[in-house]
Amino acid sequence: MSESDLIKQLRESFGDSEWQDLVPHAARDALIVVHPSLDLLQVGEAIALDNAPLVSRWLSGGLVRKPTREELERWHQTPPPKFFSSLIVQPYVLISGDMPEA
Repeated sequence: MSESDLIKQLRESFGDSEWQDLVPHAARDALIVVHPSLDLLQVGEAIALDNAPLVSRWLSGGLVRKPTREELERWHQTPPPKFFSSLIVQPYVLISGDMPEA
């Protein structure tokens, strides 16, 4: 797959998702939270292309991470609909989210 094909495919899997639609992905530990300062499509491309140095830098900086237990509980308790910008990068679903509160 060429890079342009990859970008096209990622754009097609980008959109808004309700929390209820993301629950199964959270249950299988496949949900990834991307800090809103990063472009979700850029992160998805880096993951799809296995750009380990870049992804590692984001991970070590806490800009790309798994959701916290507190976030998951809060999202479950928020009255529907709770929407997230989301992007499917098999086997993961990336969502744009805030940093956890200290």
